[in-house]
Amino acid sequence: MKKIVITGGAGFIGSHIVEHFAATYPNAEIVVLDKMTYAADIRNIFSLMREPRFQLIVGNICDLDTCVRAVKGADLVIHAAAESHVDNSFGNSFEFTQTNVVGTHCLMEACRRENVERIIHVSTDEVYGEVISGTADENALLKPTNPYSASKAAAEMIISGYLRSYKIPLVMVRANNIFGIRQYPEKIIPKFMISMMMGNKLTLHGSGQNRRHYLSAWDFAEALEMLAKFGEIGRCYNIGTVEEYTNFQMAQMISSIFGLSVDETVTYVADRPFNDFRYAVEWSQIAALGWKPKRSLRDELPVLARWYAENISRYAAPSKVIRKPVYDTVGTFDDEAVVAAAE
Repeated sequence: MKKIVITGGAGFIGSHIVEHFAATYPNAEIVVLDKMTYAADIRNIFSLMREPRFQLIVGNICDLDTCVRAVKGADLVIHAAAESHVDNSFGNSFEFTQTNVVGTHCLMEACRRENVERIIHVSTDEVYGEVISGTADENALLKPTNPYSASKAAAEMIISGYLRSYKIPLVMVRANNIFGIRQYPEKIIPKFMISMMMGNKLTLHGSGQNRRHYLSAWDFAEALEMLAKFGEIGRCYNIGTVEEYTNFQMAQMISSIFGLSVDETVTYVADRPFNDFRYAVEWSQIAALGWKPKRSLRDELPVLARWYAENISRYAAPSKVIRKPVYDTVGTFDDEAVVAAAE
């Protein structure tokens, strides 16, 4: 592979994809197209910027000329750029439509014009809407429930049209919640960890019983590599994990790393509108290709806590830190006790 383009590559998920593909294809040119919004950070990709084969294009995927320039001559384009924070989508839904729908349209058109050999589009499991029990497979109806997931579902419709009309060589993925280092602290794990360090309460929406599955960013990047090689053109692949926790359990695990009980750290706030109770995907299609998750959230949480403690200056004044992680393992908890405590 001679040239790989990753949109959103300076962000949390994107930077993990960049690192993985740069290591897997040491002779390939790596191009990152990123608008460098608040959730991106040049330090996420700084280690690669000294390499002659690396290029950062600071630009907007809603600009067709920029997209064409970025993907010209590309063997592989991975589209990871997106507005992704659900809470923000309620207050500024148009920006989500602009970036996630119009931006995807521009990128697909650029890839079509430049005859890109393979495209991977990163969607989300949230397009399925709530999955109260069981799992959603790739043929399930799309039932988005908030502006963010609606914009991602709309982007999929644009892609569906390009697949049918132009036969573009695209594979799509819908993944569970992704965790790892460098995640901007608007999402639950880094937000809770930084709150702990600052001595603030961990805020839970509603009862705290909403459930999510958690997938490592490294495992996700490995899944994309497998699909770049073996994924069937025109097919969508769910990328999932068996690790599922309530938000209350997440608060409990993170509190234990800092040597505190959840009773000392949690406060409850009003639930947000249309707060989906649970997402869950069936992922046998990608498992059949030989992929499975290798990393456990329970094992990785202490590692993440140490990383945020060591890199707190990215997100807050180090002088205001009053607490640091003290344990390298997550405490045990009983599911029934967790439910009873939150009720």
